[in-house]
Amino acid sequence: MIQTPAFAADRRRFLGATATAFAALAASGCMTRGGTHAAAPRSAANGFTGYGALVPDPAGLIDLPERFSYRVISSLGDAMDDGGTVPDRADGMGCFDLGNGEIALVRNHELQPQHDAGGPIAKGFGKRNGAFVSGGTTNIVLDAQTLAVKRQFRSLGGTIRNCSGGVTPWGTWLTCEEAPTGPGQRYGDGLEKNHGWVFEVPASARGIIDAVPLTAMGRFNHEAAAVDPATGIVYMTEDRDDGVFYRFVPKVPGRLAEGGRLQAMSIDALPDSRNWATGLMALRKPYAVTWIDLDEPEAPKDDLRIRAAAKGATLIARGEGLHMGVNRGISEVFACCTSGGAKQLGQILKLTPGVAGAPDTIELFFESESTEQFNYGDNLTVAPSGHLIVCEDQYTEVTDNHIRGVTPDGRAYPVARMCTQTEPAGGCFSPDGKVLFVNLYSPTATLAITGPWTA
Repeated sequence: MIQTPAFAADRRRFLGATATAFAALAASGCMTRGGTHAAAPRSAANGFTGYGALVPDPAGLIDLPERFSYRVISSLGDAMDDGGTVPDRADGMGCFDLGNGEIALVRNHELQPQHDAGGPIAKGFGKRNGAFVSGGTTNIVLDAQTLAVKRQFRSLGGTIRNCSGGVTPWGTWLTCEEAPTGPGQRYGDGLEKNHGWVFEVPASARGIIDAVPLTAMGRFNHEAAAVDPATGIVYMTEDRDDGVFYRFVPKVPGRLAEGGRLQAMSIDALPDSRNWATGLMALRKPYAVTWIDLDEPEAPKDDLRIRAAAKGATLIARGEGLHMGVNRGISEVFACCTSGGAKQLGQILKLTPGVAGAPDTIELFFESESTEQFNYGDNLTVAPSGHLIVCEDQYTEVTDNHIRGVTPDGRAYPVARMCTQTEPAGGCFSPDGKVLFVNLYSPTATLAITGPWTA
């Protein structure tokens, strides 16, 4: 991967900050406000129940409460500075403070080989029948005050189904392929390489980068990633009904390409967290966690989850959105389990890494009991108020996808409703916490939503 001077400097700052690791979190843009949820006095103490009724959008795009507004900053087919156009299927996204009055959005495009890339790709990771496949990322550089687009361009190419990912404290976006496929495998006709990897994209990139897979982080049906700024450990979800929850312990924090150990989570006395049948995971009860080392992370047979479960890893119901927060100086990882729960409408797990030798613990933070609460949660982030902001990903004839809020004491409320049958994705906050950026999946539109996010 090409390392720009700004990227290298960000990495040096992270590696030199072991004594003040949480200060590194503030260097990663939207993780600053979105990842801190210690200040939430109104939500629990004053019985916060939401921002009020959703007001119909005259433009027919997204309904929001009063006092909220949005603007479209990038759309499918918009001309980009590299001669291409904005591709479709915008999914996970991260926000970064570039300094000098600029912020950057790094945006995934969940494109498969048959989809339009928005123009020819100059270089990338993999080809199909001689041409680079269309998945990857685009970067949007904005004026931090006006949100005017200063430039946008393709930053990664040749990948497949870049679904979600996560920001790092050293200023990069981890983009994850939800596509463990390759030559001779399902959907792999014409492909020249195996796919299903994590790639690292600098927020400071000025164009398309060299695509280098981080193979030690595992080959599976990747969804999201989140980095603990205190340790550099990367947590990862897998979008499968029989998936597991992973973490990657790097040899050197901040230098993921140098390798490390891939592990799977085992919850004490709980082989299955999905709550579909027996062995139910109780709500708001902490469970001790251990981590199981996995061999052959490159998994040519796409069997990591199967081998992990055989070793005692706990099953997770379609792990998707993932966000690292900090609560009173303690890291917390929130993970959406899209089809989890007795009603199979979705769960949110909260993992708390142990400190000073204490074991990690996990709890069932939220489980939906009706579609009015929560219906197939996917990408998520944390608002300045301390509330979770969750994007729904449910496609039925009778269901409109929403953005939902969840208070720290576990009450869900609507934040927005999609007016068309698409999913919201990639929610992340600006460095000052005033703007929620979110993608409409298809046709692609990236929105900036302002409102009383601290309430």
